[in-house]
Amino acid sequence: MADPIPAAKGAEAELLPSCFLGRDVLIKVRRPKRYRAAELDEELRSSRMKNEARLMREARKAGVRTPVVYDIDLKEFSITMEKVRGERVKELLDRDPDAAAEICGAIGRAVADLHNSGISHGDLTTSNMIMTNEGAICMIDLSMGKTKAELEDLGVDMHLLERAFNSAHPDLADGFRECMRSYIERKKEPEKLLRKLEEIKNRGRYT
Repeated sequence: MADPIPAAKGAEAELLPSCFLGRDVLIKVRRPKRYRAAELDEELRSSRMKNEARLMREARKAGVRTPVVYDIDLKEFSITMEKVRGERVKELLDRDPDAAAEICGAIGRAVADLHNSGISHGDLTTSNMIMTNEGAICMIDLSMGKTKAELEDLGVDMHLLERAFNSAHPDLADGFRECMRSYIERKKEPEKLLRKLEEIKNRGRYT
C-alpha cells in the first residue's frame, strides 16, 4: 500500500499534515503574498480557496474522485481535506512506464467525466492527479478550474494535458494518444471538443 501523498509547499499554497476528528488529513493553507496589495491578496486567496472547495464538491457529485473536504477556515484561508492514499500520477508513470496504457486510459475517462459535468480543471497535468490505492484517478488542485465551463475551457484543459505529456513524459509517445482515445469514447459530443482543441493549437503555431 502506497503512503499518503506527502506534504508540500507550492507557489500558491502549503500542504500540512494533520489530524481532524480522528482522520489523517492535509490542511491546504494559502499564505499571503507580500508583492501583492493586501486587499487584492486577500481577495485572490479567498476566491481561489472557495472555488477549489466548490469544484471538489461538484466533481464528486459527478462521480469524479477528489479529496473529501472536511472543513474550510475563511480567516486562515485554509481547507482541511482528506489525505488521499496513493501515488502521484507523474511519479507513477516515471516509475512504471509499462503501466502507461492502463493509467492513461483511466486519465481519459476521469477527465471526460469531469468535462461532461461542465467542470474544467484549469491546471490539468499528471502532477495534479493521484492514482489511489483503490485504482481510481483522483483530481487535485482544482483552484483554477470552473463550473459551467465553456468549450474553450475544456479545450484548454486538453491542450495543457498534451503539453504536460510532451514535457514531463517525452518517452511515453503513446501516453496522450491513449488519454485522448478513452476521453473521446466517454466524452459527450467529442467532435466539438476536437475542433476547439485544434483551434487552440493553431493559435500557438501562428502567434
